[in-house]
Amino acid sequence: MTDLHRLASWLRCPVCAADLAPVDRLVLGCANGHRHDVNKRGYISLLGGSKHVGDSAPMLDARDAVLEGGLYTAIASALAAAVPQSALRILDAGAGTGYYLRAALAARPEATGLAMDLSHAAVTRATRSSDRIDGLVADTWRPLPLHDAVCDVILDVFAPRNLPEFARVLEPGGTLIVVVPRATHLASLRNATAMLDVPDDKALDVITAAAPLFALQGREHVEETLAVDEPLRRALIAMGPSAHHVDAGTGTGIVGLPSETRLDVDVLHFSVRDGGRSR
Repeated sequence: MTDLHRLASWLRCPVCAADLAPVDRLVLGCANGHRHDVNKRGYISLLGGSKHVGDSAPMLDARDAVLEGGLYTAIASALAAAVPQSALRILDAGAGTGYYLRAALAARPEATGLAMDLSHAAVTRATRSSDRIDGLVADTWRPLPLHDAVCDVILDVFAPRNLPEFARVLEPGGTLIVVVPRATHLASLRNATAMLDVPDDKALDVITAAAPLFALQGREHVEETLAVDEPLRRALIAMGPSAHHVDAGTGTGIVGLPSETRLDVDVLHFSVRDGGRSR
């Protein structure tokens, strides 16, 4: 059963920015009369007029195969270790199925999490996966329907980053953890298919963009050789944006797929700067 009070505690009205509170069994509302339905699956959509499209169910199935198959365990472990011991409220921006958020929560038994994603299907899976996870369908690129200083940690794993909004919703001294791929991440698969390329030193681009609002506290390189059979190779292709460029189901665009590839990412730890949080 959805805890509407806990869900509302994260949120502000996307229309007027007033506090939200339960006003009916599956409705949150503000003092100005704006009402927002809570989905019976346990999440709320405050998407507004976004034109972006979230991940589809087949993409999420592929992601489940990769993540639950253990290929990215090293990333989850590094991310969970970076979450401060004192963390109580963790926002996962671009949460997908909630895999990384669950890893962070497992390391912090007193914490609760908010899975935010553009995809209704993703948020449904994330909220169903743990009674410690609330769900929000929202567009990261738009003003976030979240209170100021509402969380002490934000996770951003292979996801878009709205840095000014992240700084606003983090408490003073809060932590932002960003995972970005290196150019060699899944390189053998990229070389054999039409998968999208990764820019050189993407981490440096993120660090530079974040500098006005966030101070870099650490940069951890996570790398590992991955043995991948045919189902996993196809799942790696189908779980992300490259699914729009390569047909992993029929093999179109796939030539001589390798039996191993590389996990190669940077885990960046930031703290929000004093005076960097805007209103």
